[in-house]
Amino acid sequence: MFSTTPAFCLVSLLASFDPVRAATAQLTVQRVGSGFSRPLFVTAPPGDANRLFVVEQYSGRIKILNLSTLATETEAFLRVTGLTSASEQGLLGLAFHPKYAENGFFYVNYTTTGGGSAGHTEIVRFKVQGDPKTSNLADATSKTVLLPFNQPESNHNGGWLGFGPDGFLYIATGDGGGGDDRHGSIGSGQDRNTLLGKILRIDVDSGALYALPDGNPFKGDATKKEEIWAFGLRNPWRCSFDRLTGNLWIGDVGQNAREEIDVNPAGVGGLNFGWRPREGLIQNPAYRTGTPVTTATDPVHDYGRSLGISVTGGYVYRGRAIPSLQGYYVFADYGSARFWTFRYDGTSRQDLEERTAELNAGSPRPIRSVSSFGEDAAGELYVCDLDDGEIYKIAAAQEEIIISNASLDGEIFSFQFSAAPGQEYAVETNESLATEGWQNFTNVTASASASNIIVTDAVADAHRFYRVRAQ
Repeated sequence: MFSTTPAFCLVSLLASFDPVRAATAQLTVQRVGSGFSRPLFVTAPPGDANRLFVVEQYSGRIKILNLSTLATETEAFLRVTGLTSASEQGLLGLAFHPKYAENGFFYVNYTTTGGGSAGHTEIVRFKVQGDPKTSNLADATSKTVLLPFNQPESNHNGGWLGFGPDGFLYIATGDGGGGDDRHGSIGSGQDRNTLLGKILRIDVDSGALYALPDGNPFKGDATKKEEIWAFGLRNPWRCSFDRLTGNLWIGDVGQNAREEIDVNPAGVGGLNFGWRPREGLIQNPAYRTGTPVTTATDPVHDYGRSLGISVTGGYVYRGRAIPSLQGYYVFADYGSARFWTFRYDGTSRQDLEERTAELNAGSPRPIRSVSSFGEDAAGELYVCDLDDGEIYKIAAAQEEIIISNASLDGEIFSFQFSAAPGQEYAVETNESLATEGWQNFTNVTASASASNIIVTDAVADAHRFYRVRAQ
């Protein structure tokens, strides 16, 4: 029967019998789309379980992938024209308003001509044609430029944008490009009088174009840009919000030594992530005399050039299809095409594991250029392969098997597994690992805040196998 066994009893059982698989289930990928031109990001409107919107970098198109049929709509949802397409520029980001189903608003981040020597970035609002729940066409004439800012060079443009749990729009900007943050006397990352090298936060539901939310750390300071939420970033390449905690995760590409992943706790503004004086957990090897050394927030993880050359930030998994991946951060490196997962408990990184071989085993060819991860409306994860024009969904390679290895007969046996909030699970038993013969043991539903479920068999048979499957 299902039981909420006290924690101290569970610890004793686990210590004696070690019945739970180590780390997470083996992962794989399923190809869900192909034929895209430099896919740079995928996302879905809130609550839309049927569609995935794919951003193409240089073409300026947003295409729709039907998740039921895996067919791509012939006509693009939107095509942005007049883009600059040098180096790291183009159409770089897409976010749907939290109330998209009601107001039809969505927002894009792209680079276009004019402004700085390498053009400028525009944060733009568009509106869909017709019913947002069903329409596959945007209204190109609804374009409203909310926030433009110049780009001195064609690389390090950032480009991600997304809505936080507070309903405000967050925007990631690079340091202006070139190398070693060479714009301005102290570099863009530390200069609070530029929008470059930052995370910005704006209220798109107030003001003529937008308003400055209360809590922005420099609101009311005439010497600093009031849109700034966090600073000290080089080129934040793909960010995400944890659906459960609201924390903002940032993958920041390094200069010559370290790649880093930062966490900005929900509701905490004004953090300095260290660039240019620091690169990852070390002092920037190219640090220039005279640059002020400031107190900085350490990354939760950094790695050197033996593992990769350009981090692609990912997501904390909060889907339902892979219970044991719950709470793990999934990320990759664009240059080395390697994948990893780890957990973060708010203090330290734990259980770092490389997953490259597992994920490539499920693809028809190796995933060569991980430009981005993305989520569908249910929180399942996807991977964009830039050069091959393909979209993959991350899945479990096999059912999660929990094995009783104790010679129990008629005794109490317990195990625990990670659970998605509100998800229902079937727990099954079998006398072997054969495909056939599994019988239902119990059905359990996780609470709204659950991260683990404990299952107890009050009269266990010796060497019985247990399997957990999301319903």
